[in-house]
Amino acid sequence: MSKAVVPPAAGPRKRKAGVSATSATMAVPVPEDQSFAQRVIDWQRRHGRHDLPWQNTRDAYRIWLSEIMLQQTQVGTALPYYLRFLDRFPDVASLAAADQDEVLQLWSGLGYYSRARNLHKAAQQVVAEFKGRFPADRIQLESLPGVGRSTAAAIAAFAYGLCEAILDGNVKRVLARHYAVPGFPGDSKVAGRLWQIAEAALPGEGIEAYTQGLMDLGATLCTRTPECGRCPVAPTCKALEENAVSDYPGARAKRAVPRRETTMPILLHGGRVWLQARPPSGIWGGLWAFPELQPGIDARDWCHSVLGLRLEGVQALPLLRHGFTHFSLTIQPMLCRVADQAAEGVRSAEGRWLPLAEALNAAVPKPVRSLIEQVMSLESEFLLDNNHWPDSMKKKGRS
Repeated sequence: MSKAVVPPAAGPRKRKAGVSATSATMAVPVPEDQSFAQRVIDWQRRHGRHDLPWQNTRDAYRIWLSEIMLQQTQVGTALPYYLRFLDRFPDVASLAAADQDEVLQLWSGLGYYSRARNLHKAAQQVVAEFKGRFPADRIQLESLPGVGRSTAAAIAAFAYGLCEAILDGNVKRVLARHYAVPGFPGDSKVAGRLWQIAEAALPGEGIEAYTQGLMDLGATLCTRTPECGRCPVAPTCKALEENAVSDYPGARAKRAVPRRETTMPILLHGGRVWLQARPPSGIWGGLWAFPELQPGIDARDWCHSVLGLRLEGVQALPLLRHGFTHFSLTIQPMLCRVADQAAEGVRSAEGRWLPLAEALNAAVPKPVRSLIEQVMSLESEFLLDNNHWPDSMKKKGRS
């Protein structure tokens, strides 16, 4: 993440450095290191990032939008999506008034689509409950869908100059190393310890530069392969002192990644493909995709018995593998060329025919877009060959 370092807003509330909101109720001692914060601030002002499009602003909408996009996404990947969103939705009111399908279409390819659905819901909540203005309070910001404690704190700091602690993935790595906090940061006890440290280390002033500096350190120097020689807090880094930087933060316990398989019939008729709307929640929620069949179900039989379609040919395309956070998916695409003119009868409230070029730009997940591109290539080959079936499809026969 990377945000603006701008002059403080009028009248920001400040918290005394080294005083944690939770330390009084926690038995674990919290380090009080005011020099840590000041060194981060000084470094950020000299060497940090200052020219990203969501910087140099107090516009909470722009800051919120970038914070959501940068959750589990690198700056370089999120940047073009951010610019397209701002061009189409310049303020929270325009985003709130949009159709979810358009929001998902602009998000398509960025992944973690619950972020886009929550983005839309949060915009509507800001308009309905807060009269179109993001609240200047971390707790109220946390009431918005998709906004957790760290994201709310970042918005509060950058938009309103409030002294709140952040703890995103990059910051967890910085603090875990600097204070030699053992364990995986995703564990509740370890996360609680890091939150204590994050609050204890807050500066008395300069919250914007400090917050941005932590983000920049984690993104540019304190990475998986750290550049400790350039780090402004290296002199007091406990992990460096122990010569054990690579041991922090602790890794997640290894576990087998579940594997799933599915068959996707790609119905093709007259240069169009048939897409179904996914359920509003879950994997690819609200997006458009090809139907999914359990392994072992014959695509030709399914098209005939469920959709009432006669196929002119079926072609198995190469397997496509896609990784999610908690499992991996192997897709067996089956290109199904619809023969009869009754293809329009497959229309339903859950599906629609789209020209290939239009489908490519629709709100579809990345694997589906890859399959559409492959079908477009095959379709071009098919047409150039005077509508003769490729040998691979002839071998499959007709149904």
